[in-house]
This record gives sequence, C-alpha cells and structure tokens, in this order.
Amino acid sequence: MAVFDTPQEAFGALRPVCVQLTRAQTVENVARLQAHLAAVSASALQELQEYVLFPLRFALKVPGPKQERLVQSVVQCISSVLAATCVKKQELLQELFSELCTCLSPPSGSGRPAPLSEELKLAVIQALHTLMHSAYGDVILSLYQPSTLPLLGFAVSLLLGLAEHEKAKQIKISALKCLQVLVLQCDCQEHRHLDEDEAQQCGDLFASFLPGISITLSRVITGDIKQGHKPTVSAIRLFYLIVGLVMADAQLARIPKNKEKLPAEQSRISELTVHRGPDWSKSTAEKLSLLLHKMVEFSSVHPHWKVRLELVELVHHLLRNCSQSLVDSFSHLLKALVGLVNDENSEVQSRCNEVLQGIAEQRIVAQNRALADVLSENLHSLATALPRLMNSQDDTGKVSTLSLFLGYLKLLGPKINIVLNSISHLHRLSKALMQVLELDVTDVKIVEDRRWGCESTCRPSGSLQHGVQKGRCQKKYFRFFTEEKVFQLLQQVCRVLGYYGNLYLLVDHFMGLYGESGMYRKQAAMVLNELIAGAAGVGVDVLQEREVSLNTDDLKGSITSILDEYTDQANWYLITSIDTEEISHEHSVQHSGLTARPGACSSILLPSPELHVTTRTMNSNIWQICIQLEGVGCFAAVLGKEFRLLLLSALYPVLEKAGDKTLLISETALGTLVDICEACSYDSLQCLINENSDYLVNGISLNLRQLAHQARASQVLDTMLRHSDASLLPLVEDVIQDVLSTLDQSYNNQASTFLRVLHSVMAALVQWFGSSCGEKHRQRQTAEWQSRTLSQGQHMVTRQEVERFFLDYVRQKQIAEGNFPDAGDEEADEIPPLAKLEPNDSATEGETSLPSHAQLAKDVMERCIHLLSDGNLRVRLKVLDVLELCVTVLHPHGNHLLPMAHRVWPALVTRLISDDPLAVLRAFKVLCTLAQKCGDFLRQRFSKDVLPKLTGSLLSQAPASARAGPVYNHTLAFKLQLAVLQGLGSLCEKLDMGESDLNKVADACLIYLSAKQPMKLQEAAQSVFLHLMHVDPDSTWLLLNEVCCPHQYEPPHTSLRPVKLSGMGRQRNEFTDNVLLLLERLQQRE
Repeated sequence: MAVFDTPQEAFGALRPVCVQLTRAQTVENVARLQAHLAAVSASALQELQEYVLFPLRFALKVPGPKQERLVQSVVQCISSVLAATCVKKQELLQELFSELCTCLSPPSGSGRPAPLSEELKLAVIQALHTLMHSAYGDVILSLYQPSTLPLLGFAVSLLLGLAEHEKAKQIKISALKCLQVLVLQCDCQEHRHLDEDEAQQCGDLFASFLPGISITLSRVITGDIKQGHKPTVSAIRLFYLIVGLVMADAQLARIPKNKEKLPAEQSRISELTVHRGPDWSKSTAEKLSLLLHKMVEFSSVHPHWKVRLELVELVHHLLRNCSQSLVDSFSHLLKALVGLVNDENSEVQSRCNEVLQGIAEQRIVAQNRALADVLSENLHSLATALPRLMNSQDDTGKVSTLSLFLGYLKLLGPKINIVLNSISHLHRLSKALMQVLELDVTDVKIVEDRRWGCESTCRPSGSLQHGVQKGRCQKKYFRFFTEEKVFQLLQQVCRVLGYYGNLYLLVDHFMGLYGESGMYRKQAAMVLNELIAGAAGVGVDVLQEREVSLNTDDLKGSITSILDEYTDQANWYLITSIDTEEISHEHSVQHSGLTARPGACSSILLPSPELHVTTRTMNSNIWQICIQLEGVGCFAAVLGKEFRLLLLSALYPVLEKAGDKTLLISETALGTLVDICEACSYDSLQCLINENSDYLVNGISLNLRQLAHQARASQVLDTMLRHSDASLLPLVEDVIQDVLSTLDQSYNNQASTFLRVLHSVMAALVQWFGSSCGEKHRQRQTAEWQSRTLSQGQHMVTRQEVERFFLDYVRQKQIAEGNFPDAGDEEADEIPPLAKLEPNDSATEGETSLPSHAQLAKDVMERCIHLLSDGNLRVRLKVLDVLELCVTVLHPHGNHLLPMAHRVWPALVTRLISDDPLAVLRAFKVLCTLAQKCGDFLRQRFSKDVLPKLTGSLLSQAPASARAGPVYNHTLAFKLQLAVLQGLGSLCEKLDMGESDLNKVADACLIYLSAKQPMKLQEAAQSVFLHLMHVDPDSTWLLLNEVCCPHQYEPPHTSLRPVKLSGMGRQRNEFTDNVLLLLERLQQRE
C-alpha cells in the first residue's frame, strides 16, 4: 500500500528530489526519485505526472555529452511513471515521443543506429512501448496526423534499423513489437478499436512507410537462421498486419481516383503522403508479390514449426483482407498454404486445415473470379510439371507435390469446371494423370501365378467371402512411385474431380483416352473408377459441399456406358497367358521307372506363329482386367440395390473371370463378387448365384453350343459350382446332360474343354455329397460289424464252425494266390458276382434307384472309360482327375461302383504300366482311391496286373536314387518313386493282400530303408512297413530281423534248438537305423 495517497502529500515528498535532480543530473538523484515514486499512489502520481516528468525530461535535454548510465536510468524512470499514469495531453505525448526517439538517434550523417549499449536501446524501446500504451484513445490519434508524419517516419526508421542490424535477439523482438504498437496493430486488447474513417486515415499515413517496412521486414524474415525463430515470427506478424491494413480491399475501394489538393501551407506535408489510387495499388502489389514470394519460399521450409504456423496466419490474414488487391501474390501464398497441409507438426496441420475450411465456407474463391483464375493457372502449371516432378523427386517430394495439386482442386471446389471447360487445361490434367499412374508391368510373377482348381473345392463359400473381404483391392506397382501415400493422394485427386466436376464431360473425356491407346487404357480405367466413386461422394475428402447434388439417373447412365465399354469383347477377353498345358510332355520328359508307351505323341497346340505375345503384354492385360473388375465392384458399391438392374450384363462376365486360371484375376473377380453381394444386399455369394441362376444357366447353355465361347462358359459354371450348394444341382443338371451329349459327339475336338466342366461338376458333388454319404456308409458298415460281432458273441463256437473257418481260409488264400484247379472255375468264380452287380440286375438285388448326383457321377464315369486312352496327355490327365472324383461320389453305392471299376480297370492298368510318368502318377493316385473305396474287390487284379510292374520299377530305380544328389528330389522319377512308396502300404492293407504278394512288396521296399536313399524315400518306405505290420506282423518281424537282429534269443530248454536269424551279430550297416526304428514301433504295437 502506498504511503502518499493524496497529491499534496506526494508533492511534499517528491518536490525535494525533483529539485535536486533538476540541479544535478546524476544517476544517484534519478535513483532517489525512483525510490520515492514507489511510495506514491497511482492516483496521486497522475496529478503530479508533468511535474515529475519535468526533471527527467530536462536531464535528457541538457546539452553536451551524457553518460549512458544516466540516460538509461532516466528513461527507465520515465517508463515507470508512464506505466502508472495516463498521458492525456497531445503535446506531452508528441514531445515525449520525440525526446525518447532522440535518445536513439544516430550521429548526423549516419544511417545506422547510434552506437549505444544494448541496455540503453532496450530501455528506450520499452519506454516507447509504454508511452504508446499510456496514451488515451483520442490522444494517441493525434500522433497519426499528416503533420506528425516526419516524427512517425523517424521512429519507424529507428526501430526498423534496430530490428534489422542488432545482434541481440531481445532488442530485435522488442523493436518489432514496438513497431507493431506504433502502427496500431498491437496484440493486446487495451486499445480502442478504430472506426472505419480512423482506419482509413491511418492506412493513408502508413502507406508512406510501407516500402521501407516491407523491405526491411522481408530481410529480417529471410535473414540468418541463427537469429532464432522469435524475431522471424514477430517480423512475419508485423508484415501481414501492416500490409493487411494498407492494402485492405475495403480501404482501397474508398480511395478516389485523383489526389485531393491541400492548402498551400500543407503542400510540403502532402509531398510525404501517398495517394493509394489504382496505379499505386497495382505497382505496390507487384513489388509486394516479389517480397512475398521470397518470404514464402524461406518460411515454408523453416525448421521451426512456429514460423510455419505464422506463415499460415499470414496467408489467412491477407486472403481475408486483400484478396483483390494482392490477387497476383496468391499464386505463392496458396501454394504455401496447401503445401503445409501435410506438415510434420500437428498444430500447423490443424491450423492449415482450419484456414482452408474457412476459405471454402466463406466462398472466397467461389466469389472471386480473379482468384479462381490464379488457382487454375497454378493447377495448369503444376499439371505440366507433374510427370517430370514424379520422375525426379523422392517419395517425400512426390507427396508434397500431389498434396499441393489436391489442395488446388479442393480450393477451387465448385469452380473446378473453369479448369475442365478449358480444352488445354483438361488435356494437360488428364495427360498428367495418365503418365503418373503408369503401372509397372515387368513382374513375371503376375503372369506365372496360376489358380489350381483343387484349391477351392473343399472350402465353403462363407469362409471364402470372409477371406476375400480382408484384401479387397489388389496392390498395384507403379512405374514412378512406390509409396502407398502417393497412390492415395492420386485417388483423392480423381475423386475430388468427380465430386465437383461435370461427370458427363469427365467420363466422356477419359473414355476417349481409354479407347485412344492401349498405353493409356489401364490408367484411364483407374481414373474412371475413382471419378465414379467421387461423384457418389464415396471416400472423398472435400472442404465444401458441391452446389448441385448429383442425380442418380445421371450416375447410373455414366456407369452403364463405362460398364458396356469394360465388358466389350475387345477389352474383356485379353490374352493373359500362353497356355502350355496343351503341349505334350512326351518330347521333353525321359520316362523313368515304368515302360513308356511307344508312339505316344499327342496333339500339340502351340500359339500361332504370327502371334507374338510378350510377358509385358500379358502382365498389362492382367492388370487391365483386374482394374476393370475393381471398377465393377466400385460401381456396385455406388449404386447399391440399384445395381441389381445391371446384373444381367455384369454378373456373367465377372463369374467368367472368377474362374480364370490367372490367380490375380480370379482373386480380384471374387472380391468384386463380394462387393456386389454387399451392395445388392445378398446374404452371401451363394445367394447371389442361386437367385440369378436362371439367366446364368441359360447363358452357359447357349455359349456351350458355340465353340469360341465354350471355355468361358465352363469357367462360369465352375465358379457357380464352387461357390454354391446342392440346391443348384437341379438347375444345372440339364446343362450337364447337354455337355455329356455334346461330348459323345465330339470326343476329338472339345474333350479338354468339356472335361474342365465335368471336373467342376464332380468336384462340387464331392463337396456337397461326398463327405456326408461317405460318413453314412461308414456308419452303416460299423453298425453291421458291431451287430455281427454281438451275434457271434451270443452263442458258443462249435467244432464244426472252427473247421469250416479254416477250410474257408485255405480256399480264400488259394484264390488270392491264383491257385485254381481249373481256369474255367476261375472265370466261373469271377463272372457271376459281377453279373449280379450289373446295373440291369440291380432290381433283383433290391437296390433302390440311384440319387441324381450319383447317377450323374456314373454317367460321367462312363465317358471317362472311353477317354482314358485318348492320344492327348492333357486329356488323359484330366480324365484321371475326374475319374477319382467319380469314384468318391459313387462310393456309398457299391453295387454300381464295382461294375464300373471292373470296366475301367483295363484302361487304368494301361495308364499305370505304359504311359507318361505324369499319367502314371495320376493313375496311381486313382488306383489308391479305388482301393480305398472298393476294398478286396481289386485284390486279384492288382496282384496280377499291376503289382509286378510296381515292384519291378521300384527295384530297378533304387540304385539310381541311392547314388543321386539333392537335385534328384526335383525329378519326375523321384516323384514317381515317392508316390508309389507312399501309396503301396495302404494298398496292401485295403486290398488285404496275400502272403506272397506281401513278400514281393517287402522285398521291393526293403532296399529303400538304406541310409543312402533320399530321406523322403526312406520315410515313405518306413510307412510301407508300418502298414505291413497291420496286415502280417509276424512275417514283417521275421523279415526285419533277418536284416538286423538287435537281440539274442535263448531257447527256454536245452532240448530245443537255438534260434538263429540272419541278422544276428551283423555289424552296423546302411539299413540298421531304419530297421531298428521299425522294430521298436512293432514292439510298441504289441
């Protein structure tokens, strides 16, 4: 609390020190006055303001040199008085202002500030700052009259000199803040707001200082980065505040064209003032544009985020106040603003987005044609340079460039049609997108990756739909960039164009590019897809809503025209592979193991010599189809349930591609089907297919009758079968019968195509009926066995039954070994059971009629029997695949399966013993399936026709595999050995082979227990012996012990002979490890 509250008391206390200071101007006297002032209240000091200031001002006016310490203490004391009081007189304000400025005045003739201490400079600047804040609103305006222009100019030049040349950061910052107060743009809220006329008057005055202020500030802003960020931030703020005041559109609009004539006494003053007419405004704007360009380039890459943030404020302030006067400068300003949208600092990003949003909401660009023209020119220039920049910049630079490009489009908003309606602009923009979006089509893997039909046969459609959803859009590889962010920005560019632009114009233009050249087709399709998404408002980020919402009919019309172009034969059915499956393997593969059939040259289908298709072309075609498929999915998502009307034209082609052998195409097509399901509100892919199956089946039926369309029709049917359920079977049954009828008439020509259809059908039947029927069959067999066991256990076994059992056993063993008393008896034994099992006599057996799926499998199997001996290897391989599936479907219906197995056997044996190794492999797989389903029905046939060849092949190939290196594992001979070894054990078990046959198998496989054999062959041989243990463990044990016997067997009594086995006492050899392992497994079983 002050001691002196009244003016009288304060005067009594202050008078002696003031008198003393007037007499002797010393630092001590100033300090004494400063101490007394601390004890005076603000109200009392206000009354004595001029009295107290007199000795202090007098000390500054005393002629002659003065100590800097004295001047500094006087200025600081004046500051403390002014901070506690208000200046109410205009004369006092001007005099104090002049006296304080004089303290900083340089020596006469010098343009630089006086060589004063930093402390004194800082004290004077703070005193000026305090003086400007202590003046009343009306009083301070007296300082901004034409008559005071020289004084103001003096102060401005002093402060600018300090801001530019001083090294001390604090002085720079204080000088800039003082200048900000001096031009009535202080950040604090204490000052009275200027009305329109007052602001206009100040603008006229400050126009005189604008060149000096703007040039000096630009030098400060672009000065040495070592000065820190605070002086730069302060200089940027002062720059846009003074420019925004002097160049304000509202003020310049009120300026008369001609300068008013002043009285004669003011003529000299009038020379200092500036008339802000049109000529001056234009000239000044041009000069400011140069400065702004320089400042923006420096500040936009400044390492400190606050400088970049202040740059955003500069653009915002000038755009809001000077959008017409500085329109030529906004080329640089908007470029900086849009470029900072992706700034690394979140605050700069956030503020930048706010400013852009505000520009859009206030429709600054939409209502300013000149500004829209500037943006469109910027866009044209950037589009021209875009391919070069994308080819030369790194990924960060590409992101910045595209962010700028996108920002221009967003700022233009509804005015984007200014660009699109210009032919040169649209041409440049579209060609830039075509070049930038060029795909990299050099990857051979895209062409090599194939889809195998067996991959999806056992997978339910629901799980497939869920799997496809996770990776809907295929990752693309572009020629000019790798960063995913770059592609996302390009997507946004296209979507913003579609959102604001004239859709008919854009679609028509890019459809023209699509048809113009194959080089642009993929890029044009990508752009068209994104244009449609943007037009529908899907995934597009904009600053303002469009003026007119898009009509659904217009959107549907554009989509229909694009869809028609996509699915046109010239664009949909492209060469994506050179199908090498037709090329016979007989010429390139050495037959190993089994005897090759002589003269096995099949028909060779090679591409025509005039068709030169490179890998790049096929890769390009694959991507084009994928992009078009993604487009169909996009169109479905856009139209929703309205897309159901287009399913008649879209669904069939997409299903074709879902059955394509190229993996990328089939995966993309499945993703498109999932998109269609979601858009059209189908619960699943299965529902989509079933509900549209009528017209799909009709299309398949028609196309199967045309040779050129058969392959594609088979792909559609394959896709339908793989992704539907058994309810589809009645719908496609007629089509399948048509296929079988056509196949009967053209075995030589279209067998391969129709076999693909039949394979799809049988695979679907196995998926729908195979597991369930097989399970029921197994349950029925188990129930019968259990009932038989129970019935046997309920009565005592008699001597006659035991005798009958052994007699039957001996007879069955003789039959199995082929020991018949008469050849005629053999035929008699063999034929009657078969005769009973023929379909014609099924009624006598009480067999019910076959279900439709089983009858279908039987009909297909009939055709397979005839085609097994086809001259084309590819056909034979497909037939074997189909045959295996037929056996699986017919398994529960033994009375029909066994006769068919009897009929197929001769042709199958031929494939097993004298065919290409590939066919042998596939035939052996079929044999294993037959054995599993038919059981001991095949025992004698296998023993007589196949087993000798198999064992002979194994024995003959064993030396070669024992001495072969690691490369041997990749040969066809190795694969054949491995397949035979892996299947032979289960065959012996399923067929319940006799002892002599088992011995042949054991002898042939024993050599593969050698450690010299490849590891996989050793493991396969072990599996054979493991199966033999189930069939005849005693013989297996004896055979293994003959090779290596780890134990000595002592007789239980001396009268018995000692047990001698060949393997006793043998040294460790190549068979030891595997034999010991098998013996251990055998012991564990017991």
